[in-house]
Amino acid sequence: MKIGIVCYPTFGGSGVVATELGKALAKEGHQVHFITYRQPTRLDFFSANLFYHEVDIKSYPLFEHAPYELALASKMVNVVKYEQLDLLHVHYAIPHASAAYMAKQILKTQQIHIPVVTTLHGTDITLVGKDPSYEPVVTFSINQSDGVTAVSEDLRKATFEHFDIKREIKVIPNFIDLERFKKQKKEHFKLAICPNGEKLIVHTSNFRKVKRVEDVIRVFDAIRKQIPAKLLLVGDGPERDKMERLCRELGTCDHIRFLGKLEAVEEVLSVADLFMMPSEKESFGLAALEAMACEVPILTSDAGGIPELNIDGETGYVCKVGDVADMTIKALEILKDENLAGFKDRALRRAKEFDVENILPMYVEFYQETIEEAKISLSNI
Repeated sequence: MKIGIVCYPTFGGSGVVATELGKALAKEGHQVHFITYRQPTRLDFFSANLFYHEVDIKSYPLFEHAPYELALASKMVNVVKYEQLDLLHVHYAIPHASAAYMAKQILKTQQIHIPVVTTLHGTDITLVGKDPSYEPVVTFSINQSDGVTAVSEDLRKATFEHFDIKREIKVIPNFIDLERFKKQKKEHFKLAICPNGEKLIVHTSNFRKVKRVEDVIRVFDAIRKQIPAKLLLVGDGPERDKMERLCRELGTCDHIRFLGKLEAVEEVLSVADLFMMPSEKESFGLAALEAMACEVPILTSDAGGIPELNIDGETGYVCKVGDVADMTIKALEILKDENLAGFKDRALRRAKEFDVENILPMYVEFYQETIEEAKISLSNI
């Protein structure tokens, strides 16, 4: 197949999943065309089956904000037409699904019929999409898609609860490339950070309020009062300055390192003893899955689709959002020497269920079904 993928080219989960999906499809022999305003972060190797089409966003004095959606729709039209794509797969409802609908209508006038699959990732539904300013467009765009997927059962339910959706939504979970995300021999790195055998805790996020990084730091502060420990914070964002001030207030600066955005996060995860994700909203928890693939047990909140990934008491523990006291108790339980190895083994075993080799066929089958259904619908007109 020839597949066009539209996504945000960022460190966020939707962009990562879209890029990794495209790379996996290319390895299987499908031709994949990425359409976005910047080369995706994870699109980091050459393949004869991978193509990148940049959306050129021109700025005009007439517009206060550049009309990205119009530029994106025009680029989709050109790529579909001249590359003879079989399907468009857009990730994140706003503005990609609505732009795809516009492109589809333009192509119809040229006797080109392109099916569109929309994948819902989380905040496009639970946060942005619920805004009254966007809700009508989100609802319409989802209903006009030829196929719709969601990354968790929780997100699927939330979509039906908050929007008047008339079509079925198929759950296809996020996935992991176990060739990349696996425990590496980085003992020298662990020794440099934890020279006295301290337990190492890791958190990665975009440092937005919804990620509750403050809970991570407060839990860590409580843990450190019980056992020797260090904390690595990977990522950056609007809450970082506030978190640095909190570390100074708690007197934990000597035990916490802010590493900023990292490409090779798997190297950090390879030396971790515990990964924390206390988010108040999380559609799936891709960062937690990456940690599990590196044999790291996880301590998470019960938000969104996280409990579908983290099996309480097996791969880690699931706690109520904001319950710092319970998270501290559960973290100390995981970090006990007699418990840690078992949690690590079970975390890896669970991660293997989400190997890209298991999930990719689900997407390919869904693409084929969507293309066939679109042909049948066209023949009935």
